[in-house]
Formats: sequence, C-alpha cells, structure tokens
Amino acid sequence: SLGYLWCSSGSSSSSAVRRGRAQRPAVGNRVTVVLGAQWGDEGKGKVVDLLAQDANMVCRCQGGNNAGHTVVVDSVEYDFHLLPSGIINPKVTAFIGNGVVIHLPGLFDEAEKNERKGLEEWEKRLIISDRAHIGNLGTTKKGIGPVYSAKAARSGLRICDLLADFTKFSERYKVLAQQYKAMYPTLEIDIEGELVKLKDYVERIKPMVRDGVHYMYEALHGPPKKILVEGANAALLDIDFGTYPFVTSSNCTVGGVCTGLGMPPQNVGEVYGVVKAYTTRVGIGAFPSEQSNDIGELLQTRGKEVGVTTGRKRRCGWLDLVLIKYAHMINGFTALALTKLDILDVFAEIKVGVAYKVDNQTIPHFPANQEVLQRVEVEYETLPGWNSDTSAARSFDELPENAQKYVRFIEEHVGLLPTKPRNVMLRLQLMIIFID
Repeated sequence: SLGYLWCSSGSSSSSAVRRGRAQRPAVGNRVTVVLGAQWGDEGKGKVVDLLAQDANMVCRCQGGNNAGHTVVVDSVEYDFHLLPSGIINPKVTAFIGNGVVIHLPGLFDEAEKNERKGLEEWEKRLIISDRAHIGNLGTTKKGIGPVYSAKAARSGLRICDLLADFTKFSERYKVLAQQYKAMYPTLEIDIEGELVKLKDYVERIKPMVRDGVHYMYEALHGPPKKILVEGANAALLDIDFGTYPFVTSSNCTVGGVCTGLGMPPQNVGEVYGVVKAYTTRVGIGAFPSEQSNDIGELLQTRGKEVGVTTGRKRRCGWLDLVLIKYAHMINGFTALALTKLDILDVFAEIKVGVAYKVDNQTIPHFPANQEVLQRVEVEYETLPGWNSDTSAARSFDELPENAQKYVRFIEEHVGLLPTKPRNVMLRLQLMIIFID
C-alpha cells in the first residue's frame, strides 16, 4: 500500500534554567518511536520494517501478543504478535521491555513459525527484561487484561520469578490462577499443563534474560546506536487516553515508552505517528466516522481489513482528523506516516472528519465519555478524489494532483508541515515517501 512519512518543523529547545541546580548529564542515544495514531492496524509493522533497516536495536515496550504486525519480505509474509517485527533484519538486536506481557509458549511458537519462513538466528538476537510479566490468559484470548490486573494488584509473576525458585513460582502461579478464575468465571486454565510448559522454557529462555534497566541504560549511554521502539496497539486504545472502557490494558502512547523500557524522557527522539488514510476499528466502541454502508464495505474489501490477531473484519470509515489531532496532543508527534493512500484510488470524492458537534454545538476537544462520543456528529470536508491508479507513482510529484492535495490537507489540519523535500523509497511493493 501507499504510504507517506513527513516531519514537522518542530522547535529548538530553550536553554536550560539552572537556578543553582546541577546540570543533567549528557543524554546519550535517543530512541526513535513508532506509535499508532488511531485504533491500531495503521501499518506500524511496515513502517518499523523500513526504519529497522538502519537500526541496531528494536524494542517493544508494552502490550503482549494481543497486538499484530505483518511484514512482507521477498513475497514472504511474516506475522508478529510479541516479537518486535524489526527482528526480521538479521543485523538487529530485539529487546522486549518490562512493560510487555510475555506468553512464553506463544513467543516460541511465533518465533519458530517465522523461523521456518526465513527468520534467522532470532534466539541469539532476542533480549528479554527480567521485569516483564508472564501471561497466559483475556479479552483477545491472549491474557492481557488479567495479567495487567494482577500487575496492578501486585500479585503478578515476572520473568525473574520464573528463573528463581520454580517450586515457589508454581505455588504463586496456582494462587494467581484461582484469582483469575474468580475474576473471569468463564476462563479455562490448564494450570498443570501451563506449568509444565513454563518449566520446559526455563533453560531455553535463560540466555536471553537481562536486567532490563541496566541493559537499556548501557544501550542509551554506550557507543552510538540507532534504537527503534515499536509501539503496539494505538493511541485510541490507550488505557488512560483511549475510548475507555473499550481499550487495551497498557499505555500505548509515548509515556509507555519510558515506563515500559525503564528510560528517561530526554532519551526520546523522533516520535512517528502512523496514520491510515482512512479509519478502521476492531470490535465494539464508538466510531464517529464509521461508514456502515457501501463505502465502508469498499474500504474493507480494498484494504483487506481483517485483524491479524483476532481474524475479525475491521469496521471502516473516513479519516477522522479530530482523532489524529487528539493523538498528536498526547504524543507530540514529530512526524506522521500516512499509509494505504492507494486504497482511496477508486473514490470520486473523499470525506475527511474535521470537527465534532454535540447538540448542534462544536466541541473543541475529543470527548472522554463514551455516551457523549456515541452522540457526536462529525463535520466533514469533502475533497475531490483522484479516481486513478497510483501504483506506478515513484515520487510525490508523480501522484495525481488531488492525491497531493489530500496529503497537504492532512498536514495543514494537524499542524505537522514538512520542511524538507519528499524522498521516495520503493520497498516490498510498498511505496513509502519519506521526508528526511
């Protein structure tokens, strides 16, 4: 699919106010962060795959195998749920941080499936934080909700516990499983079977486990490195800022990078927000720009909108810039990556949501309350479509004029304007136009 990446002008940081305080030490390496700006499925994996070509290290900081990224290399499709998708690059070290919930059988099953497709030496290149929590149960049947609940209740089990005394680990595991059953009566848990699997993985996982805080600090303050952080889920699924309660159990926004990797905010560099050229959502919850009609069906069919993890068809609608601006407020994007622009090739006209009304009054913010969000009326701008095939375009200037106008409209409305020439890179039959 067709994608865009463009950077804002940003602003230079002001000089430090000392007021007698000690100056901060040198920042060290900065991480580049890739985050979803909608409800997920924006194409983060493809953007990460491209950026990972020049990276030394790719990290996951939150979520678990409830996320799904698909990467195509040499016509081979790799599906990633728990592993950072950047591990497809054989030169990359992959790091799973403390904020990630790790289902060990799922991790090894995923890795081995991709290994059969060509993933090389992943066990030698995967590092796991000893503070990551262990999960095997939940809403996408991946156990994310119960594990984060146990984490907050301080009864969770971590990788460091698994590698310590297994007898004590087993006792705590059984107690925790009973707590899960009490919380989720329909949940089925094969306690003894899961313990056997976990014990079998102890020796295999041990070489991969590190003190995550120390490992990340060394990566940030050692020799120069290009470090990429791959966010899972997306801003509107964030536990605090998403469309609560129809959200995931972790912080999918930029704050989750610091808490999920054990790193300070001054080491956050570029923050790329990945935006699909239209909007999709899986499951229930308010969706103001949804098109439950032929338009939605066409977007779903052309975009092949089926969930990588759940297999469910995605709900589809027009691009909603109220959502994107809200995500930008939270994350402070330095750039946007616009994906799947080519899915819109067949439309004679394209609508873009630019404002919300409630009771005929325009509201200046994104509603926190679901009942209010269900009632909003979307104000649209209607833009002319380009109604032509963009697959042969190899530069921004080769795109149809109306496609260029569509991109510029997004840039101007969100307030992330490019300051450098748009450069083109062709990769995996996916045209990504970078602004460097």
